[in-house]
Amino acid sequence: MTTQSHHNAARSVLQTSAGDLVYYRLGHLEEAGLVDLARLPFSIRILLENMLRNVNGETVFEEDVLTVAAWNPVSPPAKEFPFMPGRVLMQDFTGVPAVVDLAAMRSAMARAGGNPRRINPVVPVDLVIDHSVQVDYFATPEAFGRNVDREFERNRERYIFLRWAQRAFQNFSVVPPGTGIVHQVNLEYLADVVALREMPEGRVAFPDTVIGTDSHTTMINGLGVLGWGVGGIEAEAALLAQPYYMQLPDVVGFRLTGALREGVTATDLVLTVTQMLRRHGVVEKFVEYFGPGLSQLPLPDRATLSNMSPEYGATCGFFPVDDVTLEYLRGTGRDAAVVERVELYAKAQGLFRTDQTPDPAYTDVLELDMAEVVPSLSGPRRPQDRVGLGGMSGAFHSAFPEELASGADKSVSVEVDGEAVSVGHGAVVIAAITSCTNTSNPSVMIGAGLLAKKAVEKGLARKPWVKSSLAPGSQVVTEYLDASGLTPYLEQLGFHTVGYGCTTCIGNSGPLEEPISNAINEESLVAAAVLSGNRNFEGRVHPEVKANYLASPMLVVAYALAGSVDMDLQTDPLGEDTGGAAVYLQDIWPSQQEIRETIAGSLNPEMFKERYGEVFVGPERWRALPTPEGDVYQWDPDSTYIREVPFFKEFSLDVEDPTDITGARALLILGDSITTDHISPAGSIPSRRPAGEYLKSKEVEPRDFNTYGARRGNHEVMIRGTFGNIRLRNRLTPEREGDWTAHMPDGEELSIYDAAMKYQDEGVPTIVMAGKEYGAGSSRDWAAKGPSLLGVKAAIAESYERIHRSNLVGMGVLPLQFQPGDSVASLGLTGRESFDVTGIDGTTIQPGQTARVRVVREDGSETSFDATVRIDTGVEVEYYRQGGVLQTVLRRMLREV
Repeated sequence: MTTQSHHNAARSVLQTSAGDLVYYRLGHLEEAGLVDLARLPFSIRILLENMLRNVNGETVFEEDVLTVAAWNPVSPPAKEFPFMPGRVLMQDFTGVPAVVDLAAMRSAMARAGGNPRRINPVVPVDLVIDHSVQVDYFATPEAFGRNVDREFERNRERYIFLRWAQRAFQNFSVVPPGTGIVHQVNLEYLADVVALREMPEGRVAFPDTVIGTDSHTTMINGLGVLGWGVGGIEAEAALLAQPYYMQLPDVVGFRLTGALREGVTATDLVLTVTQMLRRHGVVEKFVEYFGPGLSQLPLPDRATLSNMSPEYGATCGFFPVDDVTLEYLRGTGRDAAVVERVELYAKAQGLFRTDQTPDPAYTDVLELDMAEVVPSLSGPRRPQDRVGLGGMSGAFHSAFPEELASGADKSVSVEVDGEAVSVGHGAVVIAAITSCTNTSNPSVMIGAGLLAKKAVEKGLARKPWVKSSLAPGSQVVTEYLDASGLTPYLEQLGFHTVGYGCTTCIGNSGPLEEPISNAINEESLVAAAVLSGNRNFEGRVHPEVKANYLASPMLVVAYALAGSVDMDLQTDPLGEDTGGAAVYLQDIWPSQQEIRETIAGSLNPEMFKERYGEVFVGPERWRALPTPEGDVYQWDPDSTYIREVPFFKEFSLDVEDPTDITGARALLILGDSITTDHISPAGSIPSRRPAGEYLKSKEVEPRDFNTYGARRGNHEVMIRGTFGNIRLRNRLTPEREGDWTAHMPDGEELSIYDAAMKYQDEGVPTIVMAGKEYGAGSSRDWAAKGPSLLGVKAAIAESYERIHRSNLVGMGVLPLQFQPGDSVASLGLTGRESFDVTGIDGTTIQPGQTARVRVVREDGSETSFDATVRIDTGVEVEYYRQGGVLQTVLRRMLREV
């Protein structure tokens, strides 16, 4: 029997109260002797169903089913296969440039004489506007309204463009601003767990799968939906019906036992797991949670663990569907027919977990007794650097030995709101309850509210130098905080709602108050931020804050009361009560029983039904925006927000194969853990650097600069901001931080943008060299688009994060990897050399081949080394040959005319 025959033979009918549904039964493959389903991880079973259902002889073939069915824990088949995600998820920072690319493809199609309406999402796309609100105003009842006003002022042009896209493109929906954070909206509303689609064979039920342009798309794995973050470029290919080619991953099983102790939160659990998995090494692997502890883990806690998959390096952190999943679906107001469909389908397909389910076979297994988890934070620079609550002061001093060596007890007097206060090293200047990681979790949000209530009742107050904010992940959070009566206590401590979106965690923290800002800069203070987010890389949260710690919302409130990270909250008092007695953290920490009872009395399914009832309608300000007409977008050449990207301006059906790179210069030499935050900043735009100078030349006032993230639709801004992180260290200019480099061979120090343009004028290609984990962090397509437009032809690194490597290929930039044991240092490279990369001719290049790098030193002497070509699949070879994935797709569509 052929696999195509298996596809037909596996077609079955699932009877539900809402009618019969077609599905492709995995049990048929087991009956045919192709697989032992009980030994297969649940996440791999979903990939197997994806292949079985999608066999068509064009993009998915017979052997693809056999490839996935042959997964084993020791050596998964190395052959790639074409995963077909069910939908694509975007947020506006990464979504706007993707939509700009689609609009530019329509323009190119029209110029070439084709039908621009052929450029359309083929699979459903949801874009949630959640990354544009900034914390300009805080600690006041007017904060939300005033921040929203500024959001619409800054982003009017972007929002009008998205309204055009919503009208012009099929299968494309926009969730308007002010609704919530994309991943929480996905968890609470968009995800079906088991999807339905009208097909020629009938109504077909299948596992909901998703790829997204945000790294934390992984959060949805907590609901049993397989999904992960990809580059915007890959997402565009997927929504245009191009398969997402991947190799079968190793699957690391993470066995959970026991339950969290009193005083320990889901945030503490996830920081512990992140540290364990990052140490173990799970990059480009799946993590799948199993064990008896799952039944003790509420779904929001699971979602918190899945959310942090990028931080521990995994492609995803998957939880199978079980009774906890069904309970959450009911609790969030899903229709009874949806819950029934999920239960019946999952059980019919062997995708439903119980405590009696045999453990699948895994590549490796880690285990954690949740009773051993202790209160924790992570920082000051990386999510995996967990610090026990009691060790914060010592860890802070260890992290900044030079800065604190001369004056650890430095104290500066400043005046804030008419009050003279003293701030020093370790002062908490930002305390933010923010980010999908925790604001989706009622236990820690209610916990923060209860802690605030007890603190207020004791007479405690937020320290005046602390910028406090609350950015709920959805309007439902406000609903249950109001219903529980906890909102007034949070507000009394300065935690007023500042907006519904990703704020401080993405760098939209807004300005510090001027006296605090001046003190930090004039006295070189190491200031701190404590936030309930998932990212704390250098320069991300705020350019003036060096020490950034991830923590639960409850600890965020506690540190706002304490005002410093240079103390031990387990032994040092937070302050004094109205009678002058010391108040300690344990005095105001709510019990798990209090939290459970408060949730039970204040959260119900009707809240979700009401808040999501008109989710795509949006507020009046959104509805009042004009909607441009036409199938092709009318580009404004003077726009500082939305510009037609140059990728297709001189587009041709003819392919010019890439050739060897000769005479290249190093634009940058970087160290380890260079993140996409370093490459493509999302925070504020400096007035005196190239991007700011460009905006000023367009008569944009600095107060209206907005952020790099908001201006991702304008390539002129983005290429000037590429490698613009203020903490970037380039070994070509060791005495400087930020976007500086040395032009060779003269050694002139220039901004990276100016040097790149000078190299382009000279006809000199450039390369970037780096250490380990190059491109870690958020899935920012501009971290690849920017270098490409700067003229970077290749990157050479010791290792890559998965998404960034793929994005480089998708933009026609060659990712090379040093051979084991080789590095910039071991090879004695200084950056003053010239480089030839040979063996990469577009007609002969193969996945994983070796390239030769010839190095010519200043004195004319030569050396060379081998590097691995990190083009990992045959499809990526084609993308690289054609100059990028979008060029490949557009040529294919034009040839089909």
